[in-house]
Amino acid sequence: MKIDLKFAGILVAGAVATSALVVFATGSGDDTEGTPAGGDIVAPPSADVPVPSGTGGGTGAGAEAGAGGTGGTQRFPLPTSPERVSCPQATVTVDSAVTLQEALNVAEPGTVIELAPGTFDGRFLSQKSGTPDRPIFVCGTPKSVLDGGGTGEGYGFHLQDVAHWRLIGFTLQNSQKGVMFDGTGASVVQELTIRNIGDEAVHLRRFSTGNSVQYNSISATGRENPRFGEGVYLGSSHNNWGTLTGGQPDRSDNNLVAGNRIKATAESVDVKEGTAGGRIAGNTFDGSELSGGFNDSWVDVKGNGYVVEDNRGAHTNADGFQTHEEYKGWGTRNVFRRNVIALGGAKGVGIRLDSAGNAAACDNRVEGGELLNTGKCS
Repeated sequence: MKIDLKFAGILVAGAVATSALVVFATGSGDDTEGTPAGGDIVAPPSADVPVPSGTGGGTGAGAEAGAGGTGGTQRFPLPTSPERVSCPQATVTVDSAVTLQEALNVAEPGTVIELAPGTFDGRFLSQKSGTPDRPIFVCGTPKSVLDGGGTGEGYGFHLQDVAHWRLIGFTLQNSQKGVMFDGTGASVVQELTIRNIGDEAVHLRRFSTGNSVQYNSISATGRENPRFGEGVYLGSSHNNWGTLTGGQPDRSDNNLVAGNRIKATAESVDVKEGTAGGRIAGNTFDGSELSGGFNDSWVDVKGNGYVVEDNRGAHTNADGFQTHEEYKGWGTRNVFRRNVIALGGAKGVGIRLDSAGNAAACDNRVEGGELLNTGKCS
């Protein structure tokens, strides 16, 4: 277990404090997905998209939480559109890591935290929830920089078992992982600049549902391990279900990834088995930093029932988009349409369908190769 030391003014829930020094667990560096700071397992939500038989997911004790439930115990629908969110007038302005963490510790529905320009040295956590009509905001500009101090460990901004947050406009850099949602729902990551990250930039996992990752600029991922340098990562590998989700599929469903500009060392968007019902739309992918034989497309879909549309990509090691059956019953019923694919001399295809039951429309356009590896467009 690694220990993350960071300065804050008051105690973070689940942490041990000595004077102004806050100490809490961030997970093992040997597990590329890490372990939540609190170590709790959230009961899985129900799902509209059927779970393949034998995978053990679908419904759980927390499936129908009431209005006071947290992100991990509620299942939220897919956002209808990537509508830009504006920041309301601030209720508190912070200008240091200590005052930021203090504000996160006591945030309540309707709190609007404004980040002053400058550098905030630390890694930040909250376990407070907003409400549908009174979300919690953290707003800044690209000159408001959250700096984790190094790419070898820690989560730059971590939300755990919460709902109804809005992270808007600031810069996040120098941590092992950028934004981490554990059991988080109905929240928005918008217009962030995320750069110089050890592994992946944004990760939604442990039954994080109904979130929107939109209009962000993501670059310089994979500084520690290029193989794990995804731009946006949805769900968890089945190899980690035992650690993260009690052995059940990580139903991080109904998430929207839209309007982002992503240049990553691994997939720009990696959709894991166990997730369903998401949408990947209107993004721009640059694969010029894709590394090695494992990372060979911009988008890898191993979940079910995703719509992948209106994206543009250039530079790849092999293919533009791929599907896979990484775990029995997953990687099917996905639809690709109106994507523009520039292979740029790569020897692959625009859309590689390596699992059954997926469809690619004929309005996808590919430059420098064939559209599909098998079958016909529809």
